[in-house]
Amino acid sequence: MNELSILITVAVIIFTSPYLARLLRMPIPPMEIILGMLAGYYGFVNDYYLFELVAEIGFFYLMFLAGVEVNLRVFIRTDKALIKQGLAYLCLLYFFSFCFTLYMGFSMLMIVILPLLSIGLILTLYKEYGKDQPWLNLSMFVGIMGELVSIALLTFTGAILEFGIGVQLYMSLVYLVGFIVLIVVLFQGLQVLFWWYPQLKIFLMPHYDKEEKDIRLSMSVFIVMIAIMIFLRLEIAFGAFIAGAFIATFFEHKTELPHKLSSFGFGFLVPTFFIYIGSTFPLSALQMEGVVTSAVMITLAMLLLRQVSSIAFWKHLGIKQSVLLALSHSMPLTLLIAVATIAFKSRTISETLYYALILASLAEVIIAMLGIKFIYVVKNLKK
Repeated sequence: MNELSILITVAVIIFTSPYLARLLRMPIPPMEIILGMLAGYYGFVNDYYLFELVAEIGFFYLMFLAGVEVNLRVFIRTDKALIKQGLAYLCLLYFFSFCFTLYMGFSMLMIVILPLLSIGLILTLYKEYGKDQPWLNLSMFVGIMGELVSIALLTFTGAILEFGIGVQLYMSLVYLVGFIVLIVVLFQGLQVLFWWYPQLKIFLMPHYDKEEKDIRLSMSVFIVMIAIMIFLRLEIAFGAFIAGAFIATFFEHKTELPHKLSSFGFGFLVPTFFIYIGSTFPLSALQMEGVVTSAVMITLAMLLLRQVSSIAFWKHLGIKQSVLLALSHSMPLTLLIAVATIAFKSRTISETLYYALILASLAEVIIAMLGIKFIYVVKNLKK
């Protein structure tokens, strides 16, 4: 009955969440998280390894879809001025986070947590606002830079918390650097190969295909990359993102492929991930002393730090769209939960702070998405 209850509950939430979100004028991901919290509280879903496994795959697939939106050739050809603005934004974000952490007397781990950036939920904004929004396109570009830094720090921090400072930590760093070098060499090699033999891309992913070879190749690359990251004991989300970027960069002729991939992801795997995230937060934790106050402080800090740092884009985007960009970066749900989980399992943070971080990650998604929608409606920015 446990498995049956989970299956029926997930099916009902996946089907009803778009209608409830529209009724309550709320974005779909926060609605799925809230419904997951309620389902967990009333016992319709609970800790079950298959449910957790599918949700974890949903997270990795979300990162894969984020990579599918990134053509590295376009990334390389981006205006150098925008790259400088993005770097300035990231530097300001980490600087203000460092100052805030020291001023508040928080654990030094917060220097890593507060500036976290994740593009997974930025991808969901494309569904609602389209790909012709300057602030959203720049948000994705800068978010990629920030997420690479965040994942590198997450890998480094996770290695320290798991192994301590020693041989295992240095080996993890060697694996990470070696993997990045290997990816760069592989991309360069494939670029030369496809330049000499352009028909090879058509052979692998033909324009007219009744056998879904494009989906099969994409899933194969996705799975192989996950296997490599597991073998090297590196952050799997990073590998999933690289796999998506590989597809986007070398098979740009398959213009319908991102839509085909995202239809399955946003129709099943990604909602399952959001439902699971909501179900893992016990509503009883709201009654624990310090959880709500700490969550409020963390949420406000992460929102305000990004708004202040977004002054780097005022000249290029203007104040209103810079605010939107900062809000879109205020949803590091997946990475924040990942860091909190690693730190809690290693007993680096208390149970109170762990639940506060989980609650803050959920609150940020809801506040940021509702804030973006509010600005669009009130300020008439949507064309």
